[in-house]
Amino acid sequence: MSVIVVGLDGGGSKTRVVVADETGRALGTIEGPASAVRPGGVEHSADVIAACVRDALAHAGMEHVAPKVLYAGVAGVGREPEREALWQALVSREVAEDVAVHPDAMIALDDAFAEGAGVLLIAGTGSVAFGRGPDGTFQRCGGWGPNLGDEGSGAWIGRRALNIATGSSDGREPETALTDALLTAIEADDPTALIPWAAQATPGQLAQLAPVVFRVAATGDLRANTLLSLAVEELVLHVRTLARRLFVDERAAIPVALAGGLLARGGPLRKRLEHRLKTAVPGAQLRQEDVDPARGAVRGALRLLGVELA
Repeated sequence: MSVIVVGLDGGGSKTRVVVADETGRALGTIEGPASAVRPGGVEHSADVIAACVRDALAHAGMEHVAPKVLYAGVAGVGREPEREALWQALVSREVAEDVAVHPDAMIALDDAFAEGAGVLLIAGTGSVAFGRGPDGTFQRCGGWGPNLGDEGSGAWIGRRALNIATGSSDGREPETALTDALLTAIEADDPTALIPWAAQATPGQLAQLAPVVFRVAATGDLRANTLLSLAVEELVLHVRTLARRLFVDERAAIPVALAGGLLARGGPLRKRLEHRLKTAVPGAQLRQEDVDPARGAVRGALRLLGVELA
């Protein structure tokens, strides 16, 4: 039987798993629940990841096969203590002969540029930018989490949409269709219901409000459009910062890739972002191919086995 590896992309909204052979050919792909690591939540994330790996193997008809490598890129493991804790938890669950754990952005960077230079901006539930310079220097920007950062992300948009709704209810903000749309989304009738909902909301639940903002903005609502413009500015700032750090300035030729559910091709935020990049980062050379972090994880898994994909 050929060698089997598993690449996993664990985010704040979903987990995507690819089972592949030693040539990188996908044998099975599944999506499962969120597995991003939250404070104190390493064991929960490990349980979700282990279940997703089992489901992916079953989908590939390999329930009884032990993968040679599980290469997991997971949100929330940017710091060594969380990364080490998740690695130990996954090793204890015997999900594969060998386990590697990295931040989710790293596997996306691997798929976007392999070992080459470039800046990758990811915006989904959270947001972060990773970059590698022409000399191999690696840096990140953003990714400070929902309490301190993640500017321009789905959760960030959702939280600020709630701010706008409460301000409009007070009269501190102009009237906006966002208020009724958000109330409908959380199945409530009165703005005061936003208080207990927001108090219990996870970053993933907040991010689910971002499409509500998109729909309201498409009707011409001024406040919703202003919020999306601000989100774009925050995201562009991530790219420009790394362009200056790694490529001297933003006018240099800079390969740029976009990833994450918020920046899907053809989506309203991506269109605005691409337009703004032309002036804010003039040297940006935007990659149009989709970035698949799970595919990047497969590439990383095979690299551990000494196999380099073209």
